[in-house]
Amino acid sequence: MAKTKVKTGYVCADCGANYPKWQGHCTACGAWNTVKEVRLGAPTRREGFAGASSAVTLLAEVELTEEARFSSGSEEFDRVLGGGFVPGSVILIGGDPGAGKSTILLQTMCHAARSREVLYVSGEESLQQIASRARRLTLPTDRVKMLAESSVERVLEVAQAERPEVVVIDSIQVMQSAGLDAAPGGVSQVRESAATLTLYAKTSGVVLIMVGHVTKDQALAGPMTLSHMVDTQIMLSSTEDARYRLMRTTKNRFGPVNELGVFAMTERGLKEVKNPSAIFLSRTDTAAPGSLISVLWEGTRPLLVEIQSLVVSAQYGSPRRLGIGLDGNRIAMILAVITKHGGLVLADQDVFVNVVGGIRVLETSADLAVALAVVSSLRNQVLPQDLLVFGEIGLSGEIRPVSNGEARLKEGVKHGFTRAIVPKGNAPRQGIAGLEVVGVADLVEALDAI
Repeated sequence: MAKTKVKTGYVCADCGANYPKWQGHCTACGAWNTVKEVRLGAPTRREGFAGASSAVTLLAEVELTEEARFSSGSEEFDRVLGGGFVPGSVILIGGDPGAGKSTILLQTMCHAARSREVLYVSGEESLQQIASRARRLTLPTDRVKMLAESSVERVLEVAQAERPEVVVIDSIQVMQSAGLDAAPGGVSQVRESAATLTLYAKTSGVVLIMVGHVTKDQALAGPMTLSHMVDTQIMLSSTEDARYRLMRTTKNRFGPVNELGVFAMTERGLKEVKNPSAIFLSRTDTAAPGSLISVLWEGTRPLLVEIQSLVVSAQYGSPRRLGIGLDGNRIAMILAVITKHGGLVLADQDVFVNVVGGIRVLETSADLAVALAVVSSLRNQVLPQDLLVFGEIGLSGEIRPVSNGEARLKEGVKHGFTRAIVPKGNAPRQGIAGLEVVGVADLVEALDAI
């Protein structure tokens, strides 16, 4: 009997570009060593589902319907989603092993099942394992429909028969399509499975939530096209304190990006934290040089964080600049501005900057707080513990205003702060009761203020 020849192809794991033969450099996305060999099968044709239409329609004639969102049962989860689940949306949740992806989704499905039809598909854990976790977390399980399956075709058959409103796929890396002769978790299988499930969600109005694995570089495993397919991409990560989890959106077609949700891991699962600023403000009673409070804007709310700096004489020939939770290039720029416009010499000093609590600063509003914390540590002078600082620093030493300045100041007042140094553009005209606000135009004025 003649052997069937196995067809192979070469696909970039990052962007999904195809190549006739292996090469070390992907010319499409520029990545190196990402082109992998995959086994190819006959191309599968995705049949349309009920409600699918391929007819050409004028944009002006498209009927607009209001997004009928519904709650996930968790205010923090709803905040990250932009207000709740949108029918027909596709959500991808990634995170480290043990971050709590399956736990938060099991909790969400158990509460959503009280008023919605839900289907939880598990390809990694047995139903007994999931039931044991639900019992340990004391969750209501009487209305949650479960399915242990890794075949995409079988999942769609069950979904069309049960007609759920929310479907969870845990995880997309173990799903496989019968039309492809490739192992689960490969580029072609993940891409084909995700595309088929996404088409089903879009044409049936089902909320589809897929769990994704991450690589050692904290990036979502699988092809980059997976991120392009979904409507919302969420990352769940741990903080330095293992009790807390941070949920952040990196893509959202129905709400703000970089929205942050904070949860606490307890014996009863993930519990939402109503006041996350209190977590990151756990300062010691004894004031120390180099410590300062700033206000970040995370999505739609302010968040108070502590900025710490340590400046010591360089022990080796080249001074070190190390930042945890901050961009190293941003720290280098701030130090250069301090040297140029503040008149302080830092060329022979090691500078370390840390954001307490494991928060990653993604905006420029913490520039002024970093600069003043560095100066405080350099001069070994303690700054008042009731002082609040925020503002962006320009290369010419000017202090630029940031968005939502008044809301940041009011959040500081709620936590007992009585003084603030902010850009002049953010100083409120009417003032804020209980808060002394000093508006500064440049770095020199900020240094004079402290």
